[in-house]
Amino acid sequence: MTLAERLRAALARGHDGLDLVAGDHADLAARAADTLTPAAVLVPITDRADPGVILTQRTASMRTHAGQIAFPGGRIDSGDRDAVAAALREAEEEIGLPPPLVEVAGTADRYRTVTGFDVTPVIGVVPPDLYLRPAEAEVAAVFEVPLGFLLDRANHHRAHMDRLGERRDYWEIRWGEHRIWGATAAMIVNLARRLRWS
Repeated sequence: MTLAERLRAALARGHDGLDLVAGDHADLAARAADTLTPAAVLVPITDRADPGVILTQRTASMRTHAGQIAFPGGRIDSGDRDAVAAALREAEEEIGLPPPLVEVAGTADRYRTVTGFDVTPVIGVVPPDLYLRPAEAEVAAVFEVPLGFLLDRANHHRAHMDRLGERRDYWEIRWGEHRIWGATAAMIVNLARRLRWS
């Protein structure tokens, strides 16, 4: 069974009975979808014996989420056919990943952010060791983290911050010098629960 087939089978099992994270805050789950901006991210998984996940670090000059770790992605534009098309377009724009090299395995559970986005993660398998060209204005670095490490629940940690007098809890995953947190970490936590791989 290929990696893409394994991913498709895992996604097809559904999520009944799984404790998935719906959004940055519990009240976002109840928020009407039409009050949020549709967005999509690509979760590019490298097709190797020990698969990895390609992540980006945003530039320090970005207006929002400066310096944070993220999947390539963004809002779904009117010209995008669907979330898959948007994720592929954004990945090409941000890191130079040609859409024909992505074998889409499916979509995972949508995630709602406190910044007003309803994000669909698109799971795709890509060849290993691709030459990627980060968009200088948006992406400071592109790196790969072993899929097994990201899916290992022992690496998922709860943390919190105080913002404007309110406590905000979030997920965090540390990989070397990289701190993966917030929406990206929460989507990884959901994937770990959904895929249920050791």
